[in-house]
Amino acid sequence: MLLEQLQAFWDRDTGIKRAQLARVEQAAEVPHAVVISGLRRVGKSTLLAQMAHRLGEGSFYYVNFEDDRFLGFRPDDATHLYSTLVELFGERKTFVIDEIQNIEGWEAFVRRFMDLGYKFFITGSNASLLSRELGTRLTGRYVPVELFPFSFDEYLRFKNETAFDLARLTTTDSALLQKELLSYLQFGGIPDSLKYPELPLLRTLYDDILYRDVVTRHRVDSVPVIKELGSFLLSNPAALISFNKLKEQFKVGSVNTIKNYIGFLENSWLFFTVNVYAHSVKRQQIAPKKVYCIDTGMGNSLGFSFSPNTGRWLENAIFLALRRRTSEIHYCMTPGGYEVDFFLPTTGQLIQVCHDYTNEAARKREIRALEDVFQAIRPSEALILTDMNDTPFTLRGVPVQVRKAAEWLLDD
Repeated sequence: MLLEQLQAFWDRDTGIKRAQLARVEQAAEVPHAVVISGLRRVGKSTLLAQMAHRLGEGSFYYVNFEDDRFLGFRPDDATHLYSTLVELFGERKTFVIDEIQNIEGWEAFVRRFMDLGYKFFITGSNASLLSRELGTRLTGRYVPVELFPFSFDEYLRFKNETAFDLARLTTTDSALLQKELLSYLQFGGIPDSLKYPELPLLRTLYDDILYRDVVTRHRVDSVPVIKELGSFLLSNPAALISFNKLKEQFKVGSVNTIKNYIGFLENSWLFFTVNVYAHSVKRQQIAPKKVYCIDTGMGNSLGFSFSPNTGRWLENAIFLALRRRTSEIHYCMTPGGYEVDFFLPTTGQLIQVCHDYTNEAARKREIRALEDVFQAIRPSEALILTDMNDTPFTLRGVPVQVRKAAEWLLDD
C-alpha cells in the first residue's frame, strides 16, 4: 500500500502552480509542521505534490490516510507504520501526509516525531485543523495554510487565458476579460469540475462532503433538515440570515440546533458566515449574519434561483478573494438601515460590490450606503467594485475608488 501510494503521488499531474505554493515553501524553512486545510478536491494533494517535487523524490515519506485500507488504524500503530516506512525507503526526515483528520489522536505521533527533528507537511479537510483545536494539539508549533478553489487568476491560467496585461488592456481585451469573469462566476474554481465539465462532479462532491464530513462525523440525526438547510444556503449567496428565522423555517426545536448545523457546514468548508461590524461583541453575535459559499460554481450548479443572480455571485467571488487574504471581514449596517458589503478593520477599507454601475439607481444606492455609513465608521478609504473603471471621487472627505471587479480580482 505504501509503495503504491508514493508512486501514485509522485506521478500525479501537478497542474498549474498554485499561489499558496510560495507560502508552503516559505514555511518549509522553519521546524514547524505545515498544515494545509481546505475543501475536499480543492487541490491540497496537488499542492503537496508541487512542494514534494521541490524537496526531491528520495527525501520524504508519503502517507495518505484517505485510503480505505487504513480503516481501523490507531495511534498505537504509528510506530509500526514508521518502521515499515524505514524498511521500505530508508531513513528520511520529512513526512508528507494527506487527510490526517481521519486518524484519531494523530497529533501525538506528529508531536513525538517533531521533537526528534522531523518535518511534517499535512493536509486535512476539516476547518478545525486551522482553529482552536489545532492550537491545543500542536501547541503553536505549526504554520497554517488555507487552500481555496482557484482564484480568478488561477482560473485563467488553468484555461490558458494568460494574455491579459492590465497596464495595456485594449477595449477588446477588457470585454474578453469581463466575459471570462462571468464564466468564472458560473463554473467556479474546483479543478476536477473544470477539467471534466460533462460530469456532475460538483453534486457528487457536495453530497460526499455533506454525508461524510457533516452527517457521519457529527452524528447528525435530522438528515433531511441539514440537507434542506444546505440547499437554502446554496440558493441564497451573500444573503443575510437569522438563526431564529431559520429555526422557524425548518421547524427545529432550538436555535442552537441551527447554529450547530451551520457550524458543521462551515467546518467542512462548504460555507462562511460573516458578522456585522459593531463595537459590541454581543451585537455581532445576535445580529443577522451574511453567508457565502466556498465556490460559485457549486452554488450555481446546485442552488435554486429564478434568475442568474450574477450580482450576488460576484459579491461571493469578491468575498472569497478577500478571505484568501484575511479572516477579519465584516459587513456594515448604516444608521439609516443600508447595507455595506465589506469592512476590513485591519486596513480600514470599506468595499461595495455593484454588478451594473451604468444603472443610475444602483449606483446611487451604493453611494448612498457609503455616505450613510460614514456617520458610524470613519474608514481610511472606500472601494466600489463593479463592471467598469470610473473616476475616483471624495465622499465626505473619504477617497473612493471605482474599479472593474475583473481587474481587481486578478490582483488576488
